[in-house]
Amino acid sequence: MGIYLDNAATSFPKPQEVAKAVYEYMLYNGATAGRGAYGRAMEADRLVYETRKLLADFFHFNDSKKVIFTSNVTESINLVMNGILKQGDHVITSSLEHNAVWRCLKTLERDRGIRITAIPATKEGFTNPEDVEKAIQQNTRLIVFTHASNVLGTIQPVREIGAIARKLGIPFLVDAAQTAGVYPIDIEKDNIDLLAFTGHKGLMGPMGTGGLIINWNGVINPLKHGGTGGDSAYEFQPEYYPNKFETGTLNVSGIIGLREALRFIQKEGIETILDKEKRLLTYALERLCEVKNIIIYGPKDAEKAVGVLSFNLKGISGEDVAYRLDQDYNIMVRVGLHCAPTAHRIIGTEKEGTLRIGIGYFNEKSDIDKLVEALKEIIGDK
Repeated sequence: MGIYLDNAATSFPKPQEVAKAVYEYMLYNGATAGRGAYGRAMEADRLVYETRKLLADFFHFNDSKKVIFTSNVTESINLVMNGILKQGDHVITSSLEHNAVWRCLKTLERDRGIRITAIPATKEGFTNPEDVEKAIQQNTRLIVFTHASNVLGTIQPVREIGAIARKLGIPFLVDAAQTAGVYPIDIEKDNIDLLAFTGHKGLMGPMGTGGLIINWNGVINPLKHGGTGGDSAYEFQPEYYPNKFETGTLNVSGIIGLREALRFIQKEGIETILDKEKRLLTYALERLCEVKNIIIYGPKDAEKAVGVLSFNLKGISGEDVAYRLDQDYNIMVRVGLHCAPTAHRIIGTEKEGTLRIGIGYFNEKSDIDKLVEALKEIIGDK
């Protein structure tokens, strides 16, 4: 089976309950939610509603109809930005963003003339909230920040930034791709207006699942238009939630898999999951320091990061290292820019990228030990 250390891209393995739920739904139900009055369709409706309610509770939100299902965090981010921003608007973001945010912003800069301010960060990936407040302009219409960098792992001060945004009435969008499921998120306490999340990473659900939680009363125009299963004679997209943003057939089997993943996380306890990932990250930082000529990026403190760790070996290309880890040792890591070129500019790796391990709940210390021994052999330390 090998050693899987790419959980920042997608978590693996999934809890067995997830695969079982998807399989049984497709085998024994298979009906579309919101599209029928017969028993199996109504059962699909119930399962989707239960997942919506579970997500609301999971993120400490009290209005489940404003939990919108999307295909992934990228769609959620595009929905918000395209639905809010108009010609000439100003947006504040971090210097650590994934292309899910950055490409969307740059496209709107080109097509709608929006203006972008990227707040500087330290080489460890820390952002000062005061810099966000100083960057606010009269026409600032959105603040968008990753919750944790997918390159450096650094956790951003979203609660403090959200408080600034709330004070000035500016909507605050948080990309929780790297934190949802592994780091406690409380929408109200963290001052989050719009929470974009994906199901296939820390939430341990299937690919093709994700969502947006709307804790804001402003206007967001729909990204897509089409059938919703109700009000079919009305020629425009309905204005009520969640139908305003959920067009076309939902990924019901994926949503049901996500439901079981959420139940698994609740059963294990998110604090238990976080504690294990912190211990593994601390162990990885300690053991990787044994490898000659290694450069480790980001904070060296597991309290300030999620389980993402980037590094390079001097004198050996990351691609060669990743290839050997896979072919000779059956160890799977990520290499490259990780779809986040702005973060690499901060650490000076925009040309070569980095090797990255993404620690997950099902990893063990022995996985780190085998990685370290393999790296030592590759670099000629043994």
